[in-house]
Amino acid sequence: MHIVTGGAGFVGSNLARDLIARGYDDVVIVDDLSDGHKFVNFSDLAIADYLDKDEFLTRMEDPGFVAGLKAIFHNGACSTTTEWDGRYMMENNYGYSQVLLHHCLDHRVPYIYASSAAVYGASTDFSEAPENEKPLNVYGYSKLQFDRYVRRVALDADSQVVGLRYFNVYGPREQHKGSMASVAFHFNNQVRDDGEVRLFEGTSGYGDGDQLRDFVYVDDICAVNLWFLDNPKVSGVFNAGTGRAQTFNDVANAVIAWHGSGEIRYIPFPEHLEGAYQSYTQADLTALRGAGCDVRFRPVEDGVREYLDVING
Repeated sequence: MHIVTGGAGFVGSNLARDLIARGYDDVVIVDDLSDGHKFVNFSDLAIADYLDKDEFLTRMEDPGFVAGLKAIFHNGACSTTTEWDGRYMMENNYGYSQVLLHHCLDHRVPYIYASSAAVYGASTDFSEAPENEKPLNVYGYSKLQFDRYVRRVALDADSQVVGLRYFNVYGPREQHKGSMASVAFHFNNQVRDDGEVRLFEGTSGYGDGDQLRDFVYVDDICAVNLWFLDNPKVSGVFNAGTGRAQTFNDVANAVIAWHGSGEIRYIPFPEHLEGAYQSYTQADLTALRGAGCDVRFRPVEDGVREYLDVING
């Protein structure tokens, strides 16, 4: 079995799609469907089985079940960066990840999990070094603490353990995320509904709409996951982004270009985001490329066009 936790979510459902496209007929999605709207993310996928998160944890206590595992892609987490219930966040993002990690170590099952560029927070250097890890919210801290745990107990393990620090991922199957969906998703809706894209005015020394992020298309993130599946001797914590920061204006202009109409309007920067907002991210890919991963990452102009072709086509 190839397990995808968070398989009803954004990255997880796309990863399940790509595993099935490879010909795997043993893909099992694990999630919590308390929000039943997420079923649409995998209703078109010929998965082998679906397991509730709690049922999955129970099954992991069964040696017979674990013996059938080929790999676990762990994408299940609370990804709401504005959530400040630290106990809830640590239980979902840290404790759950620890439990799965130790099952995988005990049974030598490859474990490829989603970390986040939110671990860098206030940093302006995005290489995978402890001195650069300065999270601005409890979400980022929950991801960082698990990376630290992995570094302490697992990087010399006999089986593969890989953490992927996703940067700003966008693409199909993210509609359920609401306010946490990508700016490409929101900009598309704004142009379609109102004929305009609304960007933040300048802040922290950046001009209007010129804040910079490393925007990475979800298909490329899936390709990185699958590269590690194909290279089970490689372990570590790696950045997963394009390595090229682009502005929010770039994303807006790509959306407007696809629609063939629309304009940009700049709105005041929200007070509640002051001090808790990353105005610049850019993945340092030195470690990823040094490990041998040669996945090509799309620039915003290509990724947004492909994305809108899917959701608007």
